[in-house]
Amino acid sequence: MRFYTIEINNKQFPSIQGKDGRIYPLNSLDLNFEDMNDLISNISYSELAQLKNLISSEQIIKFNSYALNEVKLCAPITIPKQDILCLGVNYNEHILETKELEDFQNNEATVYFSKHVNFATGSGEYIPNYDFVDSLDYEVELGVIIGKDIKNYKKSDGTDGIFGYTIINDVSARNIQFRHGQWFLGKSLDGYTPMGPCIVTPDEIPDIQNLNITCKVNGELRQSSNTKFMIQPVFDALEELSQGLTLKAGTIISTGTPGGVGMGMNPPQYLKSGDIVECEIEKIGSLINIVE
Repeated sequence: MRFYTIEINNKQFPSIQGKDGRIYPLNSLDLNFEDMNDLISNISYSELAQLKNLISSEQIIKFNSYALNEVKLCAPITIPKQDILCLGVNYNEHILETKELEDFQNNEATVYFSKHVNFATGSGEYIPNYDFVDSLDYEVELGVIIGKDIKNYKKSDGTDGIFGYTIINDVSARNIQFRHGQWFLGKSLDGYTPMGPCIVTPDEIPDIQNLNITCKVNGELRQSSNTKFMIQPVFDALEELSQGLTLKAGTIISTGTPGGVGMGMNPPQYLKSGDIVECEIEKIGSLINIVE
C-alpha cells in the first residue's frame, strides 16, 4: 500500500492510493485519523487488511478520490513526533569521497546522529536558500518508518515493527555542519528535510536491501547506487538502535547516503537557486524539490 498526505483547501488529509492510481482520503473511507502519526500509532491490523482489500476491489470507485495532479502532496509525515534518527557514512563510496574532511575508513561502529525537523518538506516544495549557507548539499536516503513501539528488536524479526519506507533528502549546510564539529545544526535548518512522495508498506517491497537509489541535479545524475551497498543494513540498524532504546511508533530513521554528493566532487558542486533536485528510490518513487 502507498500512503500519502495531501492538502486540500489548506487542510491536510492522510490518504491511500488505489490500484487505479487515484488518491483516496481515508476519511472518505470511514477511517478518521488526524494525521499520519495518528494513523501509524492507532490503525489496527484488521483495518490495514480491510484497506488492502478495498483498494484492490471494484468497490473503491464509489468513494471520493483525486488524481495525483489535482492535489498538493505534502511530506507523508509533515511534523515528526521526534528528531529523525540518522545513519552517517553508511556507504563506502561516501566514506571515500569525504575522507579529506573527516576520515571514517577505519571506523568500526556505525555513526548515528539526529536531525531536528519542525516541518518536513513535500515533493514539489522549495528548499530554502539561506544567505549564511555557502555550501548547500543534497543526500538521497532511504527512510524507514517504525509502525509500533519496539525495543530489543532482532534482525530476524524482519519487517515486524516497520510501517513502511519513504525517501528523504538529507539537505545539509556543509559550512555549518563542519564548523561545529558535529552535524546536528547544519542538517536541521527549517526546510532541510524533504520527504516523500509517500510511504510504501513492506509488503510492496520484497527486499529492502536491493533497491536502486539515485539523485539528479538539473537532470544530471549525481548519485547512483543500490541499498545492497549499505554498510549497516536496515534490520541490523534497528537491532542496534533498539537495544535499551525504545523506538516509538512513527519514529523515522534515515539510513545514509551513497557517494556523489556535491562536496565530494572536484571541485565541489553545491546547490544554487533554481536547481532542481530529484531523489529516486526504486519501488517508492521520486522526491523532487527546487532550491529557492
